Amino acid sequence: MSLVRSAGLQRFRETVEGLGGDPARYARQAGLPVAALDTDDLLIEDTAIAAVLEIAAVALRCPDLGLRVASAQDLSMLGPLAVAIQHSPSVGDALECTSRYMFVHARDLHVSLIDDPEGAPGVKGLRYAFGAGVRPLPQATDMTVLFVHRAVTFLVGGGYGLRSVDLPHRPAAPRQRYEQAFGARVRFGRPEALLRVPASLLGRPLEGVDATLRSLALAFLSRQAPEPGSPVAARVRAVLAQALGTGSTDLAGVARALAVHPRTLQRELAGQGRSFAEILDGLRRSRAHTYLTGTDMPLAQVSRLLGFAEQAVLSRCARRWWGTSPSALRRAARQ
Repeated sequence: MSLVRSAGLQRFRETVEGLGGDPARYARQAGLPVAALDTDDLLIEDTAIAAVLEIAAVALRCPDLGLRVASAQDLSMLGPLAVAIQHSPSVGDALECTSRYMFVHARDLHVSLIDDPEGAPGVKGLRYAFGAGVRPLPQATDMTVLFVHRAVTFLVGGGYGLRSVDLPHRPAAPRQRYEQAFGARVRFGRPEALLRVPASLLGRPLEGVDATLRSLALAFLSRQAPEPGSPVAARVRAVLAQALGTGSTDLAGVARALAVHPRTLQRELAGQGRSFAEILDGLRRSRAHTYLTGTDMPLAQVSRLLGFAEQAVLSRCARRWWGTSPSALRRAARQ
């Protein structure tokens, strides 16, 4: 089990409601917070996303549900990563950026280029891979692989010469439905999920690129999500930065996101002279200062975004951090 951003369920509610289903009921059956259907930034279990798709597909007798949801999604669900991808110089650069920063959205989901498994000259495999020991479920796999295909199509402004599609499961819907969605031959029961694409695609330049926007997006991604080899304190802060105000910010939840035992995480932080509580407090202080001095956001909303149960906690923290009240800090900033 790994934690992923709820953005992966973009358009699920609309698709299910359009079919006459009850998305909230399916979410509860899957152990998924209903709020995940309406926001992009909750951290939720990847198994819950896969489960809600399977539950809804069965309840609605809609075997192509994953394909339908993907057909309604767009690149924007990747947030800042979408900006970096769209403003990459070439398709190859966009894919490298995706491979490097995809763990911002899902720690155990990887998109990478490999040699063509068929050994065909001039062909590469664009592979969608899971974490070790993960058994992919059909609806989630269909949704994600079709999203990747549609993202590439969007980047180049049309067809890109897709050779064929490999999926690791048996067809959930009629084969013709898959080939209609992908516009190419689809093979089932394959070792990996991948798109077989022309190698020349990688050098294809993208139009309308803004290098400044890309640099800003990459800088943001680097700060928010240091790569797995970074010091443990930086990785803890990255997880907390994604979860603050929307997900779990306790030690157990962060440890689960980093795939370590909570005690191990505490020991590693202590070895760097840090503590979990100190990192969380520092992040809250930084966010609070930004909200109070740079926005007109109501104090109750600031409190919620910092993960506080009530506004009084924000007031106590503000006096500890700055020796003044939140309102006084805001007034001083305006003056």
